[in-house]
Amino acid sequence: MTLPIPSAAPALPEIPVETLDAVAAGSYYDPHSVLGQHLVELPGVSDPVTVIRSLRPLAREVTAVLANGARVDLAHLHAGIWQGHTLTGLSDYTIEAHYDDDSTWTADDPYRFSPTLGELDLHLIGEGRHETLWEVLGARVEEKWGVDAGFPGTAFAVWAPHARAVRVIGDFNGWDGVRHAMRSLGGTGVWEIFIPELAAGANYKYEILTQHGQWVSRADPMARGTEVPPLTASRIDNTNYAWNDGEWMTKRAETDPHTQPMSVYEMHVGSWKLGLDYRTLADELIPYLQHLGFTHVEFMPLAEHPFGGSWGYQVTSYYAPSSRFGSPDDLRYLIDRLHQAGIGVLVDWVPGHFPKDEWALARFDGEPLYEHSDPRRGEQPDWGTLVFDFGNSQVRNFLVANALYWFDEFHIDGLRVDAVASMLYLDYSRKDGEWLPNQYGGRENLEAISMLQEVNATAYRKYPGIVMIAEESTSWPGVTHATNRGGLGFGMKWNMGWMHDTLEYIEEDPVNRSYHHGKITFSFIYAFSENFMLPISHDEVVHGKGSLLSKMPGDHWQKLANLRAYLGFMWAHPGKQLLFMGQEFGQPSEWSEERGLDWWILDQPVHQQLHALVGHLNRVYRENPALWALDNEPAGFEWIDGGSASQNLVSFLRWDSDGNPIAVLMNFSGAPVGPYRVGLPFGGRWDELVNTDAVEYGGSGVGNYGSVEAEYVPWSGRPASVELTLPPLAALFLKPYRA
Repeated sequence: MTLPIPSAAPALPEIPVETLDAVAAGSYYDPHSVLGQHLVELPGVSDPVTVIRSLRPLAREVTAVLANGARVDLAHLHAGIWQGHTLTGLSDYTIEAHYDDDSTWTADDPYRFSPTLGELDLHLIGEGRHETLWEVLGARVEEKWGVDAGFPGTAFAVWAPHARAVRVIGDFNGWDGVRHAMRSLGGTGVWEIFIPELAAGANYKYEILTQHGQWVSRADPMARGTEVPPLTASRIDNTNYAWNDGEWMTKRAETDPHTQPMSVYEMHVGSWKLGLDYRTLADELIPYLQHLGFTHVEFMPLAEHPFGGSWGYQVTSYYAPSSRFGSPDDLRYLIDRLHQAGIGVLVDWVPGHFPKDEWALARFDGEPLYEHSDPRRGEQPDWGTLVFDFGNSQVRNFLVANALYWFDEFHIDGLRVDAVASMLYLDYSRKDGEWLPNQYGGRENLEAISMLQEVNATAYRKYPGIVMIAEESTSWPGVTHATNRGGLGFGMKWNMGWMHDTLEYIEEDPVNRSYHHGKITFSFIYAFSENFMLPISHDEVVHGKGSLLSKMPGDHWQKLANLRAYLGFMWAHPGKQLLFMGQEFGQPSEWSEERGLDWWILDQPVHQQLHALVGHLNRVYRENPALWALDNEPAGFEWIDGGSASQNLVSFLRWDSDGNPIAVLMNFSGAPVGPYRVGLPFGGRWDELVNTDAVEYGGSGVGNYGSVEAEYVPWSGRPASVELTLPPLAALFLKPYRA
């Protein structure tokens, strides 16, 4: 039935023509105040009148169809805006429009719904303290209550404080946002709209009217999904994933990862093996990591990035896993499977800078917003990128919540924070006059420091058992010290000094190493000043640096022997280990993201043997707490002899918390050394846990027949000693026999 309009219809409030024109153009800051349904008190009318207005350009007739089936005819008001009224009160309804071609279009009305954000959400956003920001901003598939029932759809909300108007465009409205203009929620700078009936899978962007009167389109900073690059639209995502890693998550929360074994396999998803997606990667990667014995995998950045050649380090969608390899739920599946297999997951996170792509974060609402407005702080000259405005509370909230998002939504076990040094120093890669000092005249970026402290403290508080790891390349003090003691609050720091010093040493021909002995021993001086991870990362095997194998001196056999010795030293040194993919089998060529690893090389026995050694090192490492339990304490390390420079020898003890040692003997010379007497803390039998020169690992087979018998003959201040043979270019691990 149609509700008749009384012949003496009340005069409805007039709306300024300028406002109607702006609503019709989709450029009004509060379209919900005009469109939708409104109770209006009128003079001489006892009950409020319900006024319904709808924007339907080019329509011939428009009718509001109420939930009870009643129909309210709307009359054309102005510029495609239709208006009618009823005395029946507020109701759920749809809009039915008829056109001159006899077509009819019926749809629910986005403008009849209340705001999707509550006052508390807006208050927390205004203060920059909303720890679950992704739950209120972005595109969220949800059910929104109308008058008498709930209605499925998608809620959109975006922070754009400089915008004059914002509207949603997408494949669901022909990329014309006039009918989906958003409303401003006041001084917080948040704009929102609920679009009923809109489901996951649709592509969208925001269209923003700048202060200069220009419309610009932008991807959603809080999008949970994207189109596959090079396409740039955001995609509505809605997870239905059911996790099966409860046992892992429970155990994780009860465990301190800083005092546990951590042997990390760093990888680039797209070039490990070409053509794999998140789900097929699970089938290939998990048995591989289990065979090798790595405790964790670290993925280079997974957040969406338009340029594949950036390896993920120039992020445009911080909340969206890269769609190159599948959906967000596909990534959840991969991580879930890894957890069920007992393998932890670390992910690279890049909060220091972002690219200048005009469709993404740069000048998001027409003005500098996510980036600092002063180029002396807002641009990163090394990488041609923009630097976040860490002093802006909402930008800071965006970053802190993003870190929490990866822990919460994807169950990751740790974040490795990229390029921390570029965040800490205002003069990073800048000449005099190109940087702006802090308020005290110093070079420290106080706002970035505060943001890092906040994200670390918050992550450790909310997600016990996770780890935050800093890639920090300077001697900044207290990177892994607690924030309440002035530290940055990270759990671990990449030991870049160890990496560079030891690589420079191992690249030398053995005949020259005695002149560079300090490079192999210097790291022990500061090994316990921070909680360190020892990385051989992707950065060391690209851009003309060659592969790790190619850095080694000598012929092919000697290169492999040097590499075996180096890996043995790395696994024995205090600190956790990280090895980039391909180095575990002696990848001969430099890594490129455009091709897969040199898997063919595993057809050669010597490379299979190197591969087997890495697996053996991991098993010995995991089974012996002396190699990891006291990584961060001086009590876990003791020199046997660090001064045998002329012989290229290094020897030391690793201890666990129960007083069990492992003796590590390194011979970086090209010839066997022996008989060589070594002082030990105990007499009796010491078993050879590792000999990187063993035949089964491609070595020459020099050794001590699997064990040695130490005598109580004092040597070098120790109560016992043994004479043994040190193989050439090799590492020996010895452990006291316990019956």
